[in-house]
Amino acid sequence: MLNIQENIILASQTSFRIGGPAKFFVEVNNVPELEEALKYAEDNNLTYFILGGGSNLLVSDKGFDGLVIKIRMNEIKVDKGTNIVEAQAGVPLARIVNSSIAESMTGMEWAVGIPGTIGGAIRGNAGAFMGETGDAIESVKFLDTEDGQIKEFSKEECKFSYRDSIFKQKGTMIVVSARIKLAPGNKEESMEKIKAILPKRIALQTPGTTNAGSYFVNPVTEKEELIKEFETEKNVKSKGGKVPAGWLMEKADLKGKTIGGAMVSKDNVAYFLNTGSATAEDVVMLSSFVKQQVRDKFGVQLQEEVEYMGF
Repeated sequence: MLNIQENIILASQTSFRIGGPAKFFVEVNNVPELEEALKYAEDNNLTYFILGGGSNLLVSDKGFDGLVIKIRMNEIKVDKGTNIVEAQAGVPLARIVNSSIAESMTGMEWAVGIPGTIGGAIRGNAGAFMGETGDAIESVKFLDTEDGQIKEFSKEECKFSYRDSIFKQKGTMIVVSARIKLAPGNKEESMEKIKAILPKRIALQTPGTTNAGSYFVNPVTEKEELIKEFETEKNVKSKGGKVPAGWLMEKADLKGKTIGGAMVSKDNVAYFLNTGSATAEDVVMLSSFVKQQVRDKFGVQLQEEVEYMGF
């Protein structure tokens, strides 16, 4: 029997620590409970939102006038013989990193320190520094809400691209589990990789603040002069005409820009910070200001990577 709760404040469910109440809220621990929750939404004519770790999400100050379904499916199986990790959608990325390294597998070290669950990471093809989620995926099982069937896609069918997948493109597909194909590794070498990555990730954070990760996707531009300027300044090659959103924001002198309790980070310009009292309205206003400044100065239109709920 599902425990449908009412008026649950969502701020505590997100890494941003921002957001009003969900009219209805339920946690699901398996596929039958997920199906039951979806049926409840249908029977009561409610819109629903699938919530994972809440690490790349901005919730409206008014909350969500529907049913928030929190994915708690948390089973994981590590097969050293095949170097396959089978993980349900609610398994935290940190657990996958730790479990794979414990069994001398390599390929997920890049995800150390990243909050959130594998389900959300698959949906948005989360990535950082040296890798992306889609790189390691062998297959994904999902619930197709159009016909109520559990289906499985190969890596190619998932259509992974920069911060995108078929699951993000189509809201009718809910990730329930994945097979992650890794390579034979060495625990000590993996730990050395983590020791190199983790300080960099920690250095991007500002103590006493919370955030939702990179706020914008890195835009593609056809402006060759801008690309050359980036490549010269950073001594790296642009991939597919992309330039970092954070670099553009810094060039636009937006580091430390504050609206209400929301601030563009001084440590990692790609992040928006909740300095302790930020509202969703503060963040949206800051986003609009940043987009306008970058557009006016460089002719580049930024697009949010952070997902919005309840707007």
